[in-house]
Amino acid sequence: MALHPVLQEKLVAGLEPIRLEGLTPRDAQLPAIKNKVHTVLGMRRVGKTTFLRQVQQTQQQALAPERAVYVSFDDDRLADLPLAQLDALLEEYYRMFPRFRGREPVWWFFDEIQVISGWERFVRRLMDTEKATVVVSGSSARLLSREVHTSLRGRGFETILRPFSFREFLRHRHEEPAKPVGRLSAAERSLVEKRLREYLEVGGFPEAQGLEARLRIQLLQNYVDTLLLRDVVERYQVSQVAALRWIARMCLRNPAALLSAHALYRDLKSQGFAVSKDTVHALLGHLVDAFLLTLVPLATDSERRRNANPRKVYLVDPGFIGAFDVSGRTNLGRALETAVLNALACQRAEVGYVKTDEGFEVDFLARIPGEPERLIQVCADPTPPQVLARELRALDSAAQVYPHAERILIVLTQDQAAQIDVRGVRVCTAHKWLLGEEA
Repeated sequence: MALHPVLQEKLVAGLEPIRLEGLTPRDAQLPAIKNKVHTVLGMRRVGKTTFLRQVQQTQQQALAPERAVYVSFDDDRLADLPLAQLDALLEEYYRMFPRFRGREPVWWFFDEIQVISGWERFVRRLMDTEKATVVVSGSSARLLSREVHTSLRGRGFETILRPFSFREFLRHRHEEPAKPVGRLSAAERSLVEKRLREYLEVGGFPEAQGLEARLRIQLLQNYVDTLLLRDVVERYQVSQVAALRWIARMCLRNPAALLSAHALYRDLKSQGFAVSKDTVHALLGHLVDAFLLTLVPLATDSERRRNANPRKVYLVDPGFIGAFDVSGRTNLGRALETAVLNALACQRAEVGYVKTDEGFEVDFLARIPGEPERLIQVCADPTPPQVLARELRALDSAAQVYPHAERILIVLTQDQAAQIDVRGVRVCTAHKWLLGEEA
């Protein structure tokens, strides 16, 4: 079969040496695991394509430009491309470079390959018959983690790409500290603390950086509109679109709050929506699959208790909080809590919230493989004595249930941390913790 002329064009372009300038390096890395198909997943507009190109550039420099090939299928001229064209692409490449076949490893970067039905069979065959490392990425609507693992029969290994972390946010501004935060001057530390407040307001989506507030809010709201339409409604053939938008709006306007599917169902019914409880659970699951939300369960070993209790809803990026807030109040604490949860997710931590028998709540019980458990309480402003006392009582109460867990209180500024000296509790400033220096 002759190779499609547009695919031929993309193959030639994908072999050219690339020189990426002005793009912020990401902290995410593909794990060094052999015989796995790397799948790069994440919400729309977090920079998955850019990340693929950055990895390609690294491999071109390490090997040779022609041994790191990038092919994007995001082109309307390739609509309804038959699966056989992927075989034709492979054969055309090895006709161009026959010396590599069976001898030298080649990196293949396939962007939006999910538009071709049956692509998984081709990738498995490529891995089995050639010396190849394969990296695929695409819309979360058509390239979900569980589907990749099922279709690739254990060959897939995912890398989740998220909006900029605080360190990446500083790096994007060319302000990443070149030395440990503890060695910064007072002026340098004050600048980092100022930037943290900006990060909690602006968030970490690359395109949102540097925009005035009005345009940034419009951009982030458009992201959600597109996600709901493309990644949920079209993907799952959702008919209850109004109910979906209502649920999404409730989650976006109540970040870091307890969320009960039963309460959502009850409220939807009172609003006149004819939905079932199963539909509510399904719609919430779709929003999680599209990477808009993270639902944090109650920390318990009892599956029944975990399922019976509400979950805390967190957004993929703190920038969404201000973009969807209609109250006019400051949400600094919830934005900081969101940033901490997302940082824990980057560490692949198993996270739950703690509710003690005394009625106290701790934001996170975090379990990271190979590390001790951590009870983490986040408080943007602990200066009112009653607030600090409440947060510390919650940590003390939770420590009765988790006696071996390290107790951590994360506060916003160095001045706040300097005023707190409590035995058994490690007080961390948010900027140092988010930069990984007190984690």
